[in-house]
Amino acid sequence: MKILVKRFEELGLHELYELLQLRSEVFVVEQDCVYQDIDGKDEKALHVLGYDNDKLVAYTRLFPPGIYFSEAAIGRVVVRESSRKNKFGHDILKASIKAIEENYSTNRIKLSAQTYLTKFYESHGFKQIGEGYLEDGIPHIAMLKE
Repeated sequence: MKILVKRFEELGLHELYELLQLRSEVFVVEQDCVYQDIDGKDEKALHVLGYDNDKLVAYTRLFPPGIYFSEAAIGRVVVRESSRKNKFGHDILKASIKAIEENYSTNRIKLSAQTYLTKFYESHGFKQIGEGYLEDGIPHIAMLKE
């Protein structure tokens, strides 16, 4: 998988369209969850795009400390359903952690994980913190990597 890390201003129209389409495909349609994906935070984020054969198959967005949480944050972690068998989630998460360390000079990272993915995030050094909660009607738990 080819991975690109870009600021919002560096995204081309086609890239922006692809990432919004992928997020909608998975978070709204596949997970049957009506929520406001375009939340005004994309402009403040680094965008990590994973391509397989020139097709966007994985994505995350990253925030410096103080924007989303007091820690640096990873959000909108998504892998196209047809590509999950290739374990691209691990590749995009590793690239996201590295990009946070390089761009924000921290290894303290927080995310809001769908609870069924806690083992996946734990395999990358994240630990559950606090109690579970519902976010947009889906069970989540806060996780922290230090």
